[in-house]
Amino acid sequence: MTQFQILVVEDDPAVSQSLHSALTREGYQVTCKAEGSDALAFAKKSQPHLILLDVRLPDGSGFDVCRQMRQHGLRQPIVMLTAQQEEMDKVLGLEMGADDYITKPFSLRELLSRLRAQLRRAYGELSSSEANLLFVDDLRIDLTRGQVWRGDAPLSLTPTEYKLLVHLARHRNQALTRSQIVEAVWGYTADAESERTVNVHIRRLREKIEPDPSRPQLLLTVPGVGYRLVDG
Repeated sequence: MTQFQILVVEDDPAVSQSLHSALTREGYQVTCKAEGSDALAFAKKSQPHLILLDVRLPDGSGFDVCRQMRQHGLRQPIVMLTAQQEEMDKVLGLEMGADDYITKPFSLRELLSRLRAQLRRAYGELSSSEANLLFVDDLRIDLTRGQVWRGDAPLSLTPTEYKLLVHLARHRNQALTRSQIVEAVWGYTADAESERTVNVHIRRLREKIEPDPSRPQLLLTVPGVGYRLVDG
């Protein structure tokens, strides 16, 4: 299982650090970006569960960033942060695709309440501090439904391929031996034949999760050891 990941887009270092500390204490995984372009690139790659987006950014308007995120198919909740009391700002944010807004200065209690409400609305019963979702690069694995997506596209995996991917994702960035994989996925002690079976399933899995299976970027071979799933 993985923590909910929140992307904070805020150029004020003091505010950004304060939000990072507060949300981390609440059990969220937090990434902060100061510019809209960096935030958009990160959101497309890492698919955070929720985006907390300031209206005023050094490289443009948060409204434009919100609109661009929606145009790129990002459907997770976006909560706008604004220092303005004007109704026009709030309406514009919602029209650009934001789900909610909160006006600075705000209390931590109010912010957390708003974020939890958006997470419940978006993810239902998965909205506790731990969600049955795994993320690796643009792969999203829903452990409750047994489904996998790459970006917005669902992947059709066999049960064995799914178990293999889940095991690798739970140990992402770790080099796993073929014996470890056999014991975890197939449930018996590995021998030479079963280790060759791992190689076959790795090849098939690469055909489904890699843009170019002949040049893998996510599911890597570790010479002399086995395999490792990494963020591309």
